[in-house]
Amino acid sequence: MALTRRQREIYDFVCRFVASRGYSPSLEEIGAEFGLRSVATVHRHIHHLVEKGYLQKSWNRPRSVEPVAVSESAGLATLPLLGIVAAGVPIEAIEGPERTSVPSEMLGRAGGSFVLRVRGDSMIDDQIADGDLIVVEPRSEARNGETVVALVGGSEATLKRFYRHGSRVRLVPANDRMQPIEVAAEDVTIRGVVRGLLRHY
Repeated sequence: MALTRRQREIYDFVCRFVASRGYSPSLEEIGAEFGLRSVATVHRHIHHLVEKGYLQKSWNRPRSVEPVAVSESAGLATLPLLGIVAAGVPIEAIEGPERTSVPSEMLGRAGGSFVLRVRGDSMIDDQIADGDLIVVEPRSEARNGETVVALVGGSEATLKRFYRHGSRVRLVPANDRMQPIEVAAEDVTIRGVVRGLLRHY
């Protein structure tokens, strides 16, 4: 079913919020984003989005508004394409309104998965090439050896393999010609773990 302009704006905001923070926005936060003072108005928009199949909500717990990602008939998920992540020198991730379909088995358990386009070739030995799309499960922690999207210094996003040794973190490329990034653990924020890879020929 088609969405109104406001419904599309609210839906995109919920997708971005969940992808970036790992939990759902409250009705008050949605209202504040769009200058809606009445929670009842926000609730009405959410109700319509639930009826149209774009959002799901558990009425017995707070912060439960989430995008409906999976199409049961096609086995596909529709996820937000939030921008570009560097597989080389870190660059800032760029948010955008696009969406793309991915196989539903690539979704993480926590919900809120999102897609980023890869720029650079530092992960080429892991078969992640320039221009590929990666499916990311939002997580704030990672196990050693997992491929992560990490913020270095609070703002620059990079794609690397993650290793933590005490108070230091090594972000290791999958390319012998490139050097790892080694920084203090407090200077690295994990935004998510790579769950899948998409490539167009």
